[in-house]
Amino acid sequence: MRHVVVMSLASSAGLVSIFLVDFVDLYFISLLGKKELAAAVGFAGTLIFFNMSITIGLMIAMSALAAQRIGKGDAKEARRIATSVLAVGIVIGAVVGALFWFASPAMLELMGATGETKDLAVRYMRFVVPSLPVAAVGMVSSGLLRAHGDARRAMNATLSAGAVNAILDPILIFGVGLGLDGAALASVAARFAMAVTAIYPILKHYGGFAPFDAERFKKDLAPIFAIAIPAILTNIATPVGAIIVTRAIAPFGDSAVAGFAVISRLTPLAFCVVFALSGAVGPIIGQNFGARDYGRVRETLRKAVIFTAAYVGLIWVLLLLLNGFIATSFGLDGDGRTLIFWFAALVAPLYVFNGVLFVSNASFNNLNRPIWSTWLNWGKNTLGTAPFVFAGSALFGAPGVVIAQAIGGVLFGVAGLWLSFRLVNAYEEGAADPEKGSEVKLLRPTRPMR
Repeated sequence: MRHVVVMSLASSAGLVSIFLVDFVDLYFISLLGKKELAAAVGFAGTLIFFNMSITIGLMIAMSALAAQRIGKGDAKEARRIATSVLAVGIVIGAVVGALFWFASPAMLELMGATGETKDLAVRYMRFVVPSLPVAAVGMVSSGLLRAHGDARRAMNATLSAGAVNAILDPILIFGVGLGLDGAALASVAARFAMAVTAIYPILKHYGGFAPFDAERFKKDLAPIFAIAIPAILTNIATPVGAIIVTRAIAPFGDSAVAGFAVISRLTPLAFCVVFALSGAVGPIIGQNFGARDYGRVRETLRKAVIFTAAYVGLIWVLLLLLNGFIATSFGLDGDGRTLIFWFAALVAPLYVFNGVLFVSNASFNNLNRPIWSTWLNWGKNTLGTAPFVFAGSALFGAPGVVIAQAIGGVLFGVAGLWLSFRLVNAYEEGAADPEKGSEVKLLRPTRPMR
């Protein structure tokens, strides 16, 4: 248990700074006292989250491909593949950024944004999305630092982004009087800060990047996309779910959208340790799986679930005590204030099932079944979201949307944990080959969960 706790708490430090950027942005915007501004940031933030999920998938590809070559002692080849991944990141960032720049009005309309709120959201998007290639450089470069085992400098890159955003937000929003535009420019500056802070130690300590080679680049595309595409597909499932929920909330007006925007930014900040848990527990599961110590794999799963439940319980108590303060701090009233209350009272404790799903996904990624993570994530954010939230909306209004979304997550959290234990039992009993991606006979009698 101590190993699980220490790894999770350490991993959460870098995540806090990433999530804090969006939270700080929304807080300063709310101080302007105009709910349309907060709602606009809520709409735009959901689409920007989609963009960033793509860059995270590329970061995963960089980390995996470079680490393999570093592990073999081939630093030259590691620098070469790093250049190829960086080039892919810049190109994809530019293409996706251009697409979102031109299509943002239509996308925001589909999400339910209208009138002044839609116009403000489009303006915010068009300030931020051109910097997506810069964000890709920062994320991909931090993946290379992690491949070198330099977690501290990788974390510094994300911390620098949070610091720059926190410093510039009040200056640009209030000091210079730019309002929403100031918040957008602060976010762009934060992306540049992350890119510079990530690239500098690569140049200084790890030999930088190899010169670009067009022929080798073409050959590298297959292994890059073999990792990046599944990782991107898995990551974008969450923003797709957020888009569905935002669309269900939109008919209840700007106050409800502003409240949901606060919830969307408060959730990863409050539960950052749960987010970090999946990355922390994965290597522990992988090491024990490699040693064929299935008992320790099951023990790790159980302790991770216990830790998740304990942490979520603590956060639930804090949110219950602070929900009124949070709503007041962001200037929420009406449906927005009501959403914060129901989030604290009922949705927060159910987040334990999201944590269980994160742990399950980590187990699949380290037990040679990564595609299961993709299917479960997409299942939760589509089948476990759309029918629930629209039914909740019809029956209970705006609060029904956020409550129903949490209930849908319960089903997939339970399913993920059940599959994790069944998979470990199947390996132990010879129903599947640990070295191959063969099907696992999960419906045959196996040892029950303990």
